[in-house]
Amino acid sequence: MKKLLSVMLASAVLLTACGGGGGESDSGQSAETNEITVWAWDPAFNIAAMNKAKEAYAEVNPDLTVNIVENAQNDIVQKLNTGLNSGSTKGLPNIVLIEDYRAQSFLQSYPDAFYELTDVINAEDFADYKIGPTSVDGKQYGVPFDSGVTGMYVRTDYLEQAGYKLEDLQDIDWKQYIEIGKDVKEKTGKAMLTQDPNDLGIIRMMIQSAGSWYTAEDGSTPAIADNAAMKTAFETYKELMDSGIVKVISDWSQFVGGMNSGEVASVPTGNWITPSIKAEASQSGQWAVAPLPTLPGVEGSVHASNLGGSSWYVMNVDGKEAAAEFLKQTFGSDVDLYQTLNTDVGVIGTLKAAAEGEAYKAEDEFFQNQKVVSDFAAWTEQIPNVNYGLNTYAIEDILVVAMQSYLGGQDLDAVLADAQTQAETQIR
Repeated sequence: MKKLLSVMLASAVLLTACGGGGGESDSGQSAETNEITVWAWDPAFNIAAMNKAKEAYAEVNPDLTVNIVENAQNDIVQKLNTGLNSGSTKGLPNIVLIEDYRAQSFLQSYPDAFYELTDVINAEDFADYKIGPTSVDGKQYGVPFDSGVTGMYVRTDYLEQAGYKLEDLQDIDWKQYIEIGKDVKEKTGKAMLTQDPNDLGIIRMMIQSAGSWYTAEDGSTPAIADNAAMKTAFETYKELMDSGIVKVISDWSQFVGGMNSGEVASVPTGNWITPSIKAEASQSGQWAVAPLPTLPGVEGSVHASNLGGSSWYVMNVDGKEAAAEFLKQTFGSDVDLYQTLNTDVGVIGTLKAAAEGEAYKAEDEFFQNQKVVSDFAAWTEQIPNVNYGLNTYAIEDILVVAMQSYLGGQDLDAVLADAQTQAETQIR
């Protein structure tokens, strides 16, 4: 996964300048505007999806002009913080894409900056785990977009050389995964997976599969030292790194290179990696996808988790009604649009009804005719709903250092206690 830079959000400011009514605002747009602006990142995925939505909506309302502006994700974070901290909405878009891990930081820090969508979409139409990040106190503010549902991409030819079949990976935990990895390494010479020691995405996957997160249910209290899932995840991670089955990497290109070159036997990650795996056409028929392993010994851990994902938000500026209607008719309800998004862009949406479409049920020749999108859609429904809170990346910075201390030989309980203290000091 592309490494996301930590960006600390500025202190919370309750805005009054952008709250409420009609008339002319700092945006300079009329309340009756026929033109809206959208901010998003990644032209091959998010922006491509928005362009498909724009085309679909033109058939319903050809009079609305939708301007899509590409920004890097961190630039969006910075621009939103700068603008909202100033108390002005001038220059801000009508619709903005926000990563789910960051959403609560904005919604809680700037409670008047976003237009409520409770009566615009039906939250129950979307995967349950997406509602936590996109709502506050029962009020819906985001239109859930893509699923970051995870899976275990595996080279079945390597598994077979080691004496295993895909069926053997259907109901395993991470300890069993490590043992299988040892057999694969011994009999094929291939590493089981790549891992960047400074990227704790795998820890996120592990703990969310058990319904846990870096913070308590309130989303603000650090939950590190007394977090059973966290402790088990750290122990499992160390066992993984000490097992000899990991190819250590340091960046995205090495991550993709490891699987495309045939150096690794599996890739546990989010479904967004599918296009990168399929980019090596010569490996068609050699890959399949199994469920994510569970966290060993942790009651309630399931074979489903999340890594990444984002949602669409309407800023509380003039033109908000037009923007909300656009989202309602597209990402909020259009099942056919989601089939197009999946076929043309690779998006697996979180609108439940989309899973009944033909694109989601299609077999994929690259993955041995497995209905991988259907499997991912089913796993999306099983992802535990956790509160990502306000400080995912700030806490993760602390945990990266803690993990290195633990891997270096320090006592785990002491390491986690120290991380807890740091988090409480720096964040609360």
